[in-house]
Amino acid sequence: MSFRVRPATPGDFPAIYEMAKLTGGGFTNLPPERATLIAKLARSQKSFARKEDSQTGDMYMFVLEDSEAKKVRGTCQVFGQVGVIQPFYSYHLSTLTQTSPELDKIFRNQLLTLTTDLEGSSEVGGLFLHPTARAGGWGSLLARSRYLFMKLHRGRFGDRTLAELRGVMDEAGHCPFWDGLAGRFFGMSFPEADEFNAVHGTRFIADLMPKTPIYVGLLAESAQAVMGLPHPSGRAALRMLEEEGFAYDRYIDIFDGGPTVTAATDHIRTVAESKTETVAEITDSGGRTKMLLAAGRLDDFRACCASVKRKRDNQLCIDRQSAELLEIGLGDEVLAVTR
Repeated sequence: MSFRVRPATPGDFPAIYEMAKLTGGGFTNLPPERATLIAKLARSQKSFARKEDSQTGDMYMFVLEDSEAKKVRGTCQVFGQVGVIQPFYSYHLSTLTQTSPELDKIFRNQLLTLTTDLEGSSEVGGLFLHPTARAGGWGSLLARSRYLFMKLHRGRFGDRTLAELRGVMDEAGHCPFWDGLAGRFFGMSFPEADEFNAVHGTRFIADLMPKTPIYVGLLAESAQAVMGLPHPSGRAALRMLEEEGFAYDRYIDIFDGGPTVTAATDHIRTVAESKTETVAEITDSGGRTKMLLAAGRLDDFRACCASVKRKRDNQLCIDRQSAELLEIGLGDEVLAVTR
């Protein structure tokens, strides 16, 4: 098991760019656009270099590395606080009940309201696993490493964490939700708007979209049918998020209608269940218990899967390869959680 998660560096750009070209569109945090990805890597480096343990608009980018093959096989991102650089917009789906005594009827209409309710939250996103590494549990390592990083740097993250999932679209990039709502106001296709958003953000949507609530019943049935649904390729990611305690609270993406899920940061399963342990012994085999381990501060952060054996309270015996992947030795502390 030679895979580990570590902070991305500028040298990882070629691999990240190649993965971005495999996403198939609608993946806002990982656009196949060279300048944007280079800027993201620079922003990430700046975030890792910041010394103050306070919440702000940081963005931390990580890669899943096969250390033996010297290849990058996945990537993910964590945002310290959304809504710092520009407003963070979502649609909230609500219900308006109206009564007509003359008709003796009750009407319940669903409304979409443009909100910035989720501003101040932290965000996990940008997770993509190379097709050659979609077996062996590496997606779980990549996803859960973000929560271990958040716990090790808790002061940099908010009380609530969100994740946006890509909405439904076809192979050609046509998005029913976009075509039924925002596309009517902008005169551009979803791929064009998605590319613009990846580079410039969502401010142009808020500038031009109606500020009043939108009656869902006025939208095309094709748009209504996909609201709050993830892209088929994102169903596994949604399950992993739900296993961590994230829940859908009727917030959806303003572009593709995909679901936004949220969780109290301290109640995320990996955050809540992980504990600080001391490495008391390092052997070739470690032990029979499988755990995720993380160690290191900021750009020294490393995470991997490990074989461990508990020696006594808060003391572990770990396998030698994991110790090398984490770059730790006897007496060092690790953050550990059961796989």
